[in-house]
Amino acid sequence: MTPVLRTERLDFLPYRPEHEDHFVALLRDEEVCRWMGQDLVPEAQLRELFRAILTDVYPQRRFDVWGLWTEGAYAGHAEVKPTGNVDGHELVTALAPGHWGHGLGGEAVRGLLRYAAEDLGLTEAYGMVGAENTASLAMCRRLGFRHLRDVVGDDGSVTKLMVISTKDPDNGTKTGTENRAATGTENRAATGAATGTKTGTETTDTRTKNRADTGAAAGAAAAAAVVEDAV
Repeated sequence: MTPVLRTERLDFLPYRPEHEDHFVALLRDEEVCRWMGQDLVPEAQLRELFRAILTDVYPQRRFDVWGLWTEGAYAGHAEVKPTGNVDGHELVTALAPGHWGHGLGGEAVRGLLRYAAEDLGLTEAYGMVGAENTASLAMCRRLGFRHLRDVVGDDGSVTKLMVISTKDPDNGTKTGTENRAATGTENRAATGAATGTKTGTETTDTRTKNRADTGAAAGAAAAAAVVEDAV
């Protein structure tokens, strides 16, 4: 079961039915989609995807996905899930534009890193960042990510596959059972829709071996595939 996580300013909460409109608004935002390298997805498809998270992703324990909240306001989206690009897990974060520039992106990634290390037992994690998203790339480097290789899309777009050790002392990962932010978390600007762990990634359903572009939320583009797998 996807647990509740907390950092200094963020609450990572599993989605509930009443969160649907927040989720849809985030992934229908043109700026968010631009930084994620995605086309706008029809609202009906996003709503179908959200319901699949509740009825399939959570019950089948496919991967962990949360809504991000700060001071009671919806701030974005986060995931830790297997990626089809490498044999490992990817961190995905997407912030609503109203919460850019306050260091919440880096804080969200640190929270995911602690969860990956302490709860999932992972020694490293991956992220995908668009080559043009220089602000997010800079933030990833500050957190300790290193470039692994470029992934070139069919349209010629370049996405950088990044990797980070979950035990790297520079990424703020803590030991112990509590998933909380370290004192004095830096308030770094996080521009772009996702603090850098960009979407346009792939996930593999272990039952069907069907790979799908996951986007920010288990993949806006994968809505149909997720729902079909759930049927």
